[in-house]
Amino acid sequence: MYAQGAAEQLLGEALADVRRSSVEIATKVYLPTGTGPNDRGLSRKHIVESCHASLRRLGTDYVDLYQAHRFDSRVRLEETLVAFDDLVRQGKVLYLGVSEWTALRLAGELGLRSRIVSNQPQYNMLWRVIEPDVLPLCRKEGIGQLAFQPLAQGVLTGKYRPRRTPPPGSRAAAGGRAPKFIGRVLGTELVERVQGLRPIADAAGLSMAQLAIAWTLQQPGVSAAITGASRPEQVTENAEAAGRHLDAEVLQRIDDLLGGLIDRDPSKTARMMAVEPSWQSTPPPPQPG
Repeated sequence: MYAQGAAEQLLGEALADVRRSSVEIATKVYLPTGTGPNDRGLSRKHIVESCHASLRRLGTDYVDLYQAHRFDSRVRLEETLVAFDDLVRQGKVLYLGVSEWTALRLAGELGLRSRIVSNQPQYNMLWRVIEPDVLPLCRKEGIGQLAFQPLAQGVLTGKYRPRRTPPPGSRAAAGGRAPKFIGRVLGTELVERVQGLRPIADAAGLSMAQLAIAWTLQQPGVSAAITGASRPEQVTENAEAAGRHLDAEVLQRIDDLLGGLIDRDPSKTARMMAVEPSWQSTPPPPQPG
């Protein structure tokens, strides 16, 4: 789905000689795949055509998890869910998932024959807007969370220091749209407070990145944490966070340290496409002169 299918093409090539049953492949539908009016969203036409295109690019006859990248308010929910259900019954999709859906929208799909098994929300130490209503509903209904941005786009790794130039090779130093928020928070209390996680991580025998990932994985209802990496050693470091247990004292120290910087406003789940997390949008302090 990403890069108009280029990511799926690369994955398909990488898995060409791998036994299909030994891997689980997940992909998404929603984002534009062309310039036409039917080349985006969650209409039946786009869902079915996108699935067929994904299967061709991936070189497989089924995907394990097919996810709605966002909710499409322009299409009746019933049309979206029936299209997903048909793909499951045809054997082209094994399981269904969504991303960034509110509790109300998730509740609307509970009568579907092929039920949603996963939700992919943004979730980390700082951004906890799913805790008031999405998580309780999902835990009740057996919907697992595949949390993305557990490192808060690198902020929770501790690599960004107050009022210092971003380190070479970091997301903030790479340019483009993604690091803009980092520039806004480099001179704020948030970055200074995050540095306080370092002694907590050291005491637990973890890097700051591992602490953040372990925290996310330990939250009730979370099935997996989705991380990115620019170097092989980062993949290894991130993977080592799996299975690491943080005791109640460590969890409390984290909450006490971050305090008012933690955002739990559930209304922001419904506006994720229009708003930035509060920890990303904190304005920098005024500069002297």
